[in-house]
Amino acid sequence: MAPRLCLCLLALLLPAPVPAPPPPRTDWAAGRSLSRELLRLLAALEVPHHVLPCCQEEMRLEEEAPEEDWPPRIRCSDTCDPSTLDTNNTRCLRRILQGLQHYRDLLDSDIFTARRLPQLETTLDQLLGLVQQGHGRPPRRPPTPSATWAHQLLQHQALEQLQSFAAVMSRVFTHSASTH
Repeated sequence: MAPRLCLCLLALLLPAPVPAPPPPRTDWAAGRSLSRELLRLLAALEVPHHVLPCCQEEMRLEEEAPEEDWPPRIRCSDTCDPSTLDTNNTRCLRRILQGLQHYRDLLDSDIFTARRLPQLETTLDQLLGLVQQGHGRPPRRPPTPSATWAHQLLQHQALEQLQSFAAVMSRVFTHSASTH
């Protein structure tokens, strides 16, 4: 009996474990506002259309690794549909974070050196801060510079892809802002 009594007394002297803080809640309304602002900025951009006048819409530079999911796209398997968002949005937010980081990295790359887009960068930074909630990574720079002749084409492609990504992301934030 004495060893049990000692253990009980010892347990009383030890500090109680501190419960883990609840995960931060996503500010869906702020996400809705910022994603709409991103779409507005993208729509207002004047993308140079003189890159390849005859066949610009048909010309695309292929990704280096087409088997990868790059650039990040919000897919059905990311569970960003309304019925799943209401119960579990972790996977969807992870995909949105991945996409935002990718496009922020592109804006910091050599592709946009001659054409900085500070308002777009600021809005992406604000969205990143909202979504990452301590689980993100700092932006990384693409490892290989692209050919100077291709910058305008790559800018056009990157901004077009960002606009598609932002449209879906905005729908996610709009739905979640109305239900939370």
